[in-house]
Formats: sequence, C-alpha cells, structure tokens
Amino acid sequence: MQIIYWLLVALMVVGIIGAVVPAIPGTSLILVAIIIWGIVSHSFMAIKIPLIVTAIVLILSIGVDFLAGYLGAKQAGASKWGQIGAFVGFLLGFFGLLPTLPVGGPLLGILFGPLLGAIVAEYIYCRQLGLAIKAGVGIVVGTVVGNLIQGLLAIATVVVFLYTTWPQVFGT
Repeated sequence: MQIIYWLLVALMVVGIIGAVVPAIPGTSLILVAIIIWGIVSHSFMAIKIPLIVTAIVLILSIGVDFLAGYLGAKQAGASKWGQIGAFVGFLLGFFGLLPTLPVGGPLLGILFGPLLGAIVAEYIYCRQLGLAIKAGVGIVVGTVVGNLIQGLLAIATVVVFLYTTWPQVFGT
C-alpha cells in the first residue's frame, strides 16, 4: 500500500510541475491521484478534505490563469490583438512550428512563442514596435506570475493530502 502511496505522491509532484509549466497537466493530475488513492485505500472519507481543497484549487487555478494573463496584458497596454497573438504563438511554439526556433522543441516554443506572437500581433495592430514589445513582455510576465501562483496552490493541495492521509498510511 505504501508503494502505491509514494507513486501517487510522485504523480502529484508531476502535477505541481505541470501547474507551473504550460502544456503539462497540473492540478487536474493531482485530483486524479487523490481519487485513485480513495479507490485503492477504500476510504473516500479519508480524502474528503483533500478532494474538496483540490477541486477548489482547480477552479482557482483556471481563474488565476486567465486573470494573470489579462492583468499582465492590461498593465502593459496590450490590445486583444496581443492576447490573441500570444495564444497563437503558444500553439505554434508548442507544436514546434516557429521558424526562429529550429532547436529546443516544445519547451522553448512554449516560452518564446507567446512573447513573439504577442509582439507580432500587437505590432500589426498598432505599428509601434516599442509598444508591441512592452505588450508582449506584459503578457508573458502576467502568465509567468499566474503559473507561479498556480504552482503554490498545487503545493498547498499536495500538503493537505499528505497531512490528512499520512496517519492512514504510516499510522503516526
């Protein structure tokens, strides 16, 4: 039983990483691990609190993701064009379709795609390079801050799970 517990905790650590790194499942992966533990341990009462906390954190993470990107864009003066460009840049970067990044794969594309996409789209919209760069950086900074907040929320979720299930597994 302890081996399964540690494997699920390792899966939760991947979920924490996924909360920070785009395109890797985050809080939803933690939620799945908690549900698996409830099934394996035959004790959904033991995971009631972690399950509720994780569901709330999942909803908060979605909100933080949208809000952080929006606030970063708004603070930097980005238009809707910049936000759309960032999204398109993310997709192109994720699938490795950025011609400026022949190496590095999806991780570099995920990092640079939104920045380049926002700058290009904002420049097309306003024809001012300085404003376009400022908007692109603002969108990326907002997204990074949002991802860090999501990571902290994911860590809190795993801590709640460990705190509530540790006595069940190890009897201490």
